[in-house]
Amino acid sequence: MTARGRYFVLALSRIVTAAGAVFGLVLVAKSPTIGPKVLGLAIVVMALVVMAIVPRHLAQRWRTPR
Repeated sequence: MTARGRYFVLALSRIVTAAGAVFGLVLVAKSPTIGPKVLGLAIVVMALVVMAIVPRHLAQRWRTPR
C-alpha cells in the first residue's frame, strides 16, 4: 500500500469514529427512555477509544523500519 493509501485509511478511520461519536451523542440527546441513552453512551465511549487507539496502531504498524 502506498503512502497516499495509508494516509487515506488513517483519515477515514478518524472520520468514521468521529461520525460514530456524533451518532451516539444524538442518540443520547434524542431518546426519551433510558435504554437508548445507555446504548448511545456506550457508542460514544467506544468511538473515543477506537479514535485514540486505531490510528496510532496503524501508524506504528506502517512505520518504515530503521
